[in-house]
Amino acid sequence: MGGQSSELTGPDLAQGIALDSLKPGEPLLGHAGGEAVVVVRQGDEVFATGATCSHYGGPLAEGLVVDGTIRCPWHHACFDLKTGQALWAAALLPVPCYEVERQGALVKIGKKRQPPPKDVPHAQAPKRVVILGAGAAGAACAEMLRAEGYTGAITMIGAEQPGPVDRPNLSKDYLAGSAPEEWTVLGGAERYREIGVELLADDPVIELNVRELSVHLKSGRWLSYDALLFAPGAEPRRLSIPGADLPHVLTLRSLADSKAIIERAKPGARVVVVGASFIGLEVAASLRQREITVDVVAPDQAPLGAILGPELAALVKGLHEQKGVRFHLGHKPAAIDQSSVTLENGSKLDADFVVLGVGVRPRSDLAEKAGLEVDNGVVVDQTMRTSVPNVYAAGDVARYPDVGGAVARIEHWVVAERQGQAAARAMLGRKEPYKKPPFFWSAHYDLVISYLGNGAGWTRHEVRGDLAARDALVAYYKDDRVVAVATLGRDRARLELEDAMERGDQAKIAGIVAAQ
Repeated sequence: MGGQSSELTGPDLAQGIALDSLKPGEPLLGHAGGEAVVVVRQGDEVFATGATCSHYGGPLAEGLVVDGTIRCPWHHACFDLKTGQALWAAALLPVPCYEVERQGALVKIGKKRQPPPKDVPHAQAPKRVVILGAGAAGAACAEMLRAEGYTGAITMIGAEQPGPVDRPNLSKDYLAGSAPEEWTVLGGAERYREIGVELLADDPVIELNVRELSVHLKSGRWLSYDALLFAPGAEPRRLSIPGADLPHVLTLRSLADSKAIIERAKPGARVVVVGASFIGLEVAASLRQREITVDVVAPDQAPLGAILGPELAALVKGLHEQKGVRFHLGHKPAAIDQSSVTLENGSKLDADFVVLGVGVRPRSDLAEKAGLEVDNGVVVDQTMRTSVPNVYAAGDVARYPDVGGAVARIEHWVVAERQGQAAARAMLGRKEPYKKPPFFWSAHYDLVISYLGNGAGWTRHEVRGDLAARDALVAYYKDDRVVAVATLGRDRARLELEDAMERGDQAKIAGIVAAQ
């Protein structure tokens, strides 16, 4: 998704607007000094921020105002109205704030202002933070530490160049050829120099010593820490069939992986995608846009049916088929050779290369060897703290108590970022429990599905709206309680549901769904 239009709309806020024309809690889009500005009234206070989300340029004027914050309708970033700080991902960077002047019954918007500095209690702040993992959680943790005013040393350690990348882009726009490589970099070396973060992008940790509070790097270097974030992410699963280790059998996790797929995706090439997961189908959609032949093999009877339900799954499948994807459902691959994939029923599919989308496993080996509690991931409490003092975990590797009451390990990009942010706050002595419901989005050509909550094990579902018109909400229930929703459009309702889920307000959740 790109940014918003540069055309300015709405009133000229520098000239002033009547206070009474501002509806409490309803954002108003206008402009001041040649820039788009959103104005929000809460009680007798008026706030003014930039109008576009710092993530993908979402329209904040269409967002939701909650308790002194404004939330983006696209990917649920949350900003402080007073300071512009990005409190919760998907955004990591702030939006600008503007001076607000009251002249009787008139409100005028002035120039941009600098946010007030944060004051971190020295007794609670660690002297040195080490972030083990340069992915979504690690990048978000580093940014939040600095946003909260932390001035101590931060070292972020990754396994490969260029460091943190915008992973959703790797299977979507970048893989499809509609986004340049610079869009994939999350922060980048220049950004980390700017905020004083030492980035070791290709010198992975080989040992975590929690007794000595240190990590041992592949290069031989030892680093000490006072607080550590364990966030190495997950690694793609491979198949245990003949030919699965051939060089043209690829997975997608890193920028290098995406580049390797693009290198083979010449017009006229043939690919077999194994797995009708979100990542598998996004790869299929992106590669069809590169005009290559795509076959999808999966044991499922309907792609994503167990997650989305039969109606929405059918819509996704039908769209892929309209775009030329060929499905081979109810089947598994039995063997792979240089030019084909043989299925268990004996049929063969031509393949110049193969992409596996059959799940991931958490990279928890270092944590287990170090003595951290591990159970299908590193076990953490509601502040992302592990069983070992001064060590936190976040992202794909963390198994945490979610807002719905389950203990879960969620493999979503925004979840990883938010957990990294929560861990940063906890390191600085802010012990607020992490209460954000999981959120992700998945793009298939021009169809975007947004998903909120943890629907694992749902027992019934309801479709509200018109799926064919791409204006719908699907609610997933467990024991008569809504545990998740998938939406096509309906951003406002989804934002309201997120707020209700955070508060544990089941009556409000049910009411919002019923109103759809």
